[in-house]
Amino acid sequence: MGKIALITGASKGIGREIAITFAKAGYTLYITGYHHEKELKDLAMYLTDNFHIPCTPLICDIGNYKDVCSVFENIKDIDVLINNAGVAWLGLLTDMTIDEWNRLMATNLNSLFYTCKNAVPIMVQKHSGRIINISSVWGSVGASTEVAYSASKGGVNAFTKALAKELAPSGIQVNAIACGVIDTDMNRAHLSDEDMEYLRQEIPADRLGSVKDVADLVLSVSQSPTYMTGQIITIDGGWI
Repeated sequence: MGKIALITGASKGIGREIAITFAKAGYTLYITGYHHEKELKDLAMYLTDNFHIPCTPLICDIGNYKDVCSVFENIKDIDVLINNAGVAWLGLLTDMTIDEWNRLMATNLNSLFYTCKNAVPIMVQKHSGRIINISSVWGSVGASTEVAYSASKGGVNAFTKALAKELAPSGIQVNAIACGVIDTDMNRAHLSDEDMEYLRQEIPADRLGSVKDVADLVLSVSQSPTYMTGQIITIDGGWI
C-alpha cells in the first residue's frame, strides 16, 4: 500500500482537485464532505475507477468534533493530512449573527484542532507525517467585509506556525498555503462576474488562480524537504 492522505472538504473546488492530484500520485485516500454527499461519492468512485487507488468517502461535519472522531475510526494510518474544508461569509461584521460567526469558526478553524488531535498521535508513533492547511491571503492582511473569514484564516496561520514548532522534534511537518483569488464555486457564489473581473485586473499574473495551481502546490509541499516546516506559502499571482 502506498502513502495515505486525508483530504477534508473534497467534494468540490480546491479539495476535489487535490484529491484528483493525489490519486494520480498513487495515494490511498480518505475524502470528507458534508453538504454534497452525491458529489463526494461520485468522486470516490471516479478516483478508484480511473487511478486504481482505494478511496473512501466519509460524510462529516468537519466543525463537529464527534463527526471528526467518527472519521478517524476508519483511519488506522495516515501520512498526509490536508485541512481544506472552509466556508466564507461576505458582509458587514455588524450584520453577521452569532450563529454565523460560530459556524464559520467551527468549520474554518476548530476543524484543524479536531483533525490534528486525531491524526497527530498516529504520526508521532511513526515519527513522520505532513499536515497542510489551506489558508488565505486575507489571513495575513485582512479584508473589509470579510472580517470573520480573515480572522479564521489568521488563526489557521498562527495554528500552523505554532504546531510546526511543537511537532518538529517528532519528524512531522506543518505548513499552510495562503491562496489568493482562486476561481471556485465558493468565490463565484459571493462575487459577481464584474467583481471577479475587477480582481483579475488587479493581479499581476493577469488571471485568477486555478484549483490545479493550488492542488499542484499542495502535492509539492507534501513532497518537500523535511526541514521545511512552519511556513505560510502564498499563491496569489503576485497580488498581495
